Amino acid sequence: MNKLLGGALAATLVCAAFAVGSADASAQNVTMRVSHQVPTAHHLHKMLEGFAADVQQRSNGSVTVQLFPAEQLHKAGENHPAVARGAVEAALSVNFQWGNTIPEMSVVVIPYFFNDLERIKKFPTSEAAALLGKKLEEKGVRNLAWFYITRQAIFTSGKKPILALDDFKGLKIRGFGKPADFALEALGASTSAMPGPEVYNALQSGVLDAGLTDVSAAVSRRFYEVQKFATVTPALTVYFHLYVNPAWWGRLTPAQRTALEAAARKAEQDAVGITEDTAGKAVDELRAKGMQVKVHSPAEADAWKAAMQRPVMDVVLKAPDGPKLVELMNKL
Repeated sequence: MNKLLGGALAATLVCAAFAVGSADASAQNVTMRVSHQVPTAHHLHKMLEGFAADVQQRSNGSVTVQLFPAEQLHKAGENHPAVARGAVEAALSVNFQWGNTIPEMSVVVIPYFFNDLERIKKFPTSEAAALLGKKLEEKGVRNLAWFYITRQAIFTSGKKPILALDDFKGLKIRGFGKPADFALEALGASTSAMPGPEVYNALQSGVLDAGLTDVSAAVSRRFYEVQKFATVTPALTVYFHLYVNPAWWGRLTPAQRTALEAAARKAEQDAVGITEDTAGKAVDELRAKGMQVKVHSPAEADAWKAAMQRPVMDVVLKAPDGPKLVELMNKL
């Protein structure tokens, strides 16, 4: 009898140990919800799908990335506070959306300042990116990746093309927020900072006369349905950056953090080729949809640079780390 009881007790202990081990393994499985603003047709979302699959593989299935595009989870302006307070694990924002909160984040959208592809490739691992990462930590989030999304801005309009700088006078145009909007306001335009998902309806209804976005987004957001004219110019380089809640990050295992960081580095590199390929096709796609598209020559771009760069540069240089950041960017 004692042997039977001993055997039963041993079996019970083994089962209990197995159950605890299984619970521990299950507890290590985590979900990373990612909120962002672009539609599923945008090449950024396609990049993120690749990132999600890569994370799943590198983490041996212990990290599942769930994507919530087109503001399904949070509005663009709500993403930062939602991640900072832990309402969602991760989100993406456009660098210029930080406005006056982190004015230095607008350094890449200083008109015609940072549009060389080789410099763009170096940015995610640069001292400049590290400095911005520290500023993001001060605002309660941890940056994970920088996804290059465009170096080709497109100005769209409905009634007449925007060809000369004087054509901006009196236009109600979608802006990027301060300080980037100072360039347009210096030309006499009236800007309205507006998330991408809201621009189509504003253009359709006449709330806006003109749109400003990246050339690929003009396709994925179907601007060709509500705008007839477009001017493409290398005015703005834009990054969507992926950031996470620090407390959530701290609860991950070292292996999970390594998997996420490795997937992030690969996605940053992949973003360059995907973005350039998508942008290269976008102009022809817009023309095929009926838009009249003007692409700037280098001389035309220089003329716009002379009028648009200084107002934004001055604002960035007045920020606490603005001069240092501009210096670091010039070294890339």
